[in-house]
Amino acid sequence: MLAAASQRQERYMHISGVQSVLPDHRYTQAEITEAFSRLTSCDEDLLRRFHAATGVEGRNLALPLADYAKLDSFARANDMYLEIALELGEQALRGALRKAGIRPEKVDHLLLCSTTGIATPSLDARLAQRVGLRPDVKRVPVFGLGCAAGASGLSRLHDYLRGWPDHVAVLVCVELCSLTIQRDDTSIANLVASGLFGDGAAAVVATGRGEGPEVVATRSRLYPGTEHLMGWEVGEHGFRIVLDPDLTGFVEQVLAGDIKAFLADYGLTPDQVAIWICHPGGPKVIEKIAQTLGLPPKALEVTWRSLREHGNLSSVSVLHVLQETRGRPGAPAVLLALGPGFSAELLILHW
Repeated sequence: MLAAASQRQERYMHISGVQSVLPDHRYTQAEITEAFSRLTSCDEDLLRRFHAATGVEGRNLALPLADYAKLDSFARANDMYLEIALELGEQALRGALRKAGIRPEKVDHLLLCSTTGIATPSLDARLAQRVGLRPDVKRVPVFGLGCAAGASGLSRLHDYLRGWPDHVAVLVCVELCSLTIQRDDTSIANLVASGLFGDGAAAVVATGRGEGPEVVATRSRLYPGTEHLMGWEVGEHGFRIVLDPDLTGFVEQVLAGDIKAFLADYGLTPDQVAIWICHPGGPKVIEKIAQTLGLPPKALEVTWRSLREHGNLSSVSVLHVLQETRGRPGAPAVLLALGPGFSAELLILHW
């Protein structure tokens, strides 16, 4: 059935180029923990325990560690977001276009996702001009999808290319999570976030007819009444993280069933999926995904490595994992990410 579905949709979307970019400021987790402990009044032993529990060994940050003490307002943090997000987004998009062998003026559609800063005109308008996209490029800026945006963005490119199979569509995700950390927030959620999230950008170039992994099917799942599990509390302080401790339990309850149902519609079971491209949301979430689906230890190896080396890059993470994944011809793959809503975004790919 997978082969039949692939034949029906083979003209819809091929992933022709993927490029992730990280800021130049690289630090070990121990260095970040020490710096954050000087910025906040939280219990240092508790902070170190939470940071160690994330399994993150190092991260790339938007700013040098010494500069975070200067972020004394949301306005100042957002100004830095605008400057650095644009730089990283440009590098990612140029890199993805180069890998795909496509010139900027050939791009017809630009989807930009980010949840760690705000801008009007939006980043996509500024990015289009810097990279040299056509004045008639179709632009869609998306805010609020959080960690799910990388997967959701791929699905929306797929939707677009079903209607315009001769077009070129690009996705850019930019997240500067470190700029949202609250110095006066000693909640467990903020302590965890300060040790888990990193910064980066990623871009994907997609075509209706071309080379690269093919998107066979997509599915979105929104869970009513779960808004409290993940998101932002927005105020004069900027973006304050919301991470409910019940999140992992909820993932265990519902996600495996939805993934299995999605696969079954295309004649697959989890053990027939050769490649798993999962968003590295955190060690407990990754463990629950593997456990509930009965995946072998190596199935999420790239996801674990991405978490360990770079932390959770929000929407960028699953695209970074995609970039680092090596498929073999004919192998079915699942790409998935979870985000605010609470929501899940699922894709079946065919190498």
